[in-house]
Amino acid sequence: MSSGNDQQSEALSKPTFSEEQASALVESVFGLKVSKVQPLPSYDDQNFHVYVSKNKDGPTEYVLKISNTKASKNPDRIEVQNDIIMFLKAAGFPTSSVCRAKGDNTASLVSVDSGSEIKSYLVRLLTYLPGRPIAEIPISPQLLYEIGKLAAKLDKTLQKFHHPKLSSLHRKNFIWNLKNVPLLEKYLYVLGQNRNREIVEHVIHLFKEEVMTKLSHFRE
Repeated sequence: MSSGNDQQSEALSKPTFSEEQASALVESVFGLKVSKVQPLPSYDDQNFHVYVSKNKDGPTEYVLKISNTKASKNPDRIEVQNDIIMFLKAAGFPTSSVCRAKGDNTASLVSVDSGSEIKSYLVRLLTYLPGRPIAEIPISPQLLYEIGKLAAKLDKTLQKFHHPKLSSLHRKNFIWNLKNVPLLEKYLYVLGQNRNREIVEHVIHLFKEEVMTKLSHFRE
C-alpha cells in the first residue's frame, strides 16, 4: 500500500508477473509443484491464488504475495507483518500460515530483468484462508456483534506482541491509517458533486473536530 504522496510512484512499481511466472516462482522459491494459478485483487502489490499438487497432509491452496519494488526495499516491515500473522495464529486466531522458502526465510527477494533495468521484489507465500467477504453476506446485529468481539480480542492480543523492528510499521502520511482521514480530502474530486461527496466531507469535518483534537489521549 502507498501513502498519499507516493501513489503515482507506487503504481509504477507494481509487479506485473504473469501466471506462468508466478507458478515458476512458487516452484523455485518454495519448492511446491503448482497445478493452477489464478490472479487475485490487489492494490499496489500482486497476489495469486495458487493450487498445488497433493503433498503429505499439507495444504493444497496458497496465496502468493509479490510486494511492489518500493515495499520490497523494506524487508523489516514484511518480516514484522509475517511475525504478527504467526503470533496471531499461535494465539488461536483464524489466520493464514506463513510458509518458509527453501532457505527457511519467510520472504525471499527475487530479481527480474525487465529489459531496461533489473527490478527486485519480495515474495512470500501464505496458506489460503477460505471464506466470504462480509460485503457478500446479509448483515445482522449478531454478526456485527461477533465482528466487534473479534476486533476487540485482536486488539487486546496484539498488545502482547513485541518485536525489535516494530517501528518499521509506522509510516508518515499513510492514507490507510485511520488517524490520517483528513488526507482523503485531496481525493474528493473523484466523487464528483453528489450526496456521497457531501457525506464524506461531513465525516472528514467531524473527524477533524471530534477526533483530531483528542488523538493525543488515545492509545494506538
